[in-house]
Amino acid sequence: MADDAIKAIQGEFPGMELLLNEPLKNHTTFKIGGTVSAMIFPESTTHAIELYDLLYEYGITPLIIGNGSNILASDNKLDLIVINTSKLKNISLIDSDELISKDFGAVKADAGVLLSELAVFACENNLTGLEFAHGIPGTAGGAVVMNAGAYGGEMKDVVFETTAYAPKVGSFKLTAADNDFSYRHSRFSNSDDILLSVVFKLEKSNMNDIRSKMDDLSIRRRESQPLEFASGGSTFKRPKEGYSAALIEQAGLKGYKIGGAQVSEKHSGFIVNTGNATFSDVIAIIEHIKETVFKQTGIQLEPEVKIIGE
Repeated sequence: MADDAIKAIQGEFPGMELLLNEPLKNHTTFKIGGTVSAMIFPESTTHAIELYDLLYEYGITPLIIGNGSNILASDNKLDLIVINTSKLKNISLIDSDELISKDFGAVKADAGVLLSELAVFACENNLTGLEFAHGIPGTAGGAVVMNAGAYGGEMKDVVFETTAYAPKVGSFKLTAADNDFSYRHSRFSNSDDILLSVVFKLEKSNMNDIRSKMDDLSIRRRESQPLEFASGGSTFKRPKEGYSAALIEQAGLKGYKIGGAQVSEKHSGFIVNTGNATFSDVIAIIEHIKETVFKQTGIQLEPEVKIIGE
């Protein structure tokens, strides 16, 4: 069925980039992941919708990825068709009486816009609120799906509206409340709907002040996070009791290594790929951390990374 769907895509979208038997590791920040049947790169939200509909006709639910910054995928061959949103790159200011005032402005971004580009665009237009996102290596869509956050800011603080698509429903808009944001969660977290674009409502400020804050956060990230290694960001969600990094360090697991995977010596909340880590290496460390921390504290850590093909 996948082969038939791929042939149909090639026939209906002859100019659309389509990679067969593509290694997923080339599209994740962990640099881990086996080949997928096909990876397709729509260049507009209209094409993304049409592509999703075609796959739906063949009974296929695609994996949607952006920058792959929160994915840990099996090294085995994965029977998946992937829609990669990285070419959905439109970003613009919004002129709306509902959103624009002397104190506020708004930005609309396609799902594939990198958070770093989004934060810079907001800064250049004297809009504050996205500084925390500047160093997160994800896309606008992926960040909303998991309600990404850092340094006291989260997507829920700045999202005004999202536009998504589901085959049986069509395109639909959701208010900030409709997105059901909570810690590292949104209504898209366990949904097959495809997020197409996001509107952010931001406060007006001074460009120099915004840039200064982004620079300060960048310095803090470089000093505290293992940015020199491939990783999926924070490996575990913050538990109700304490912080995962502190619990892991207290368990004596800082620097703990299996194969090419290691608990970062700089920040225990990160498992890093030191160069040749496998999926099994990372999973083994995750399970060892969960077991050790639970035995010592009774606290059950929950992975923040999305595990595919376990």
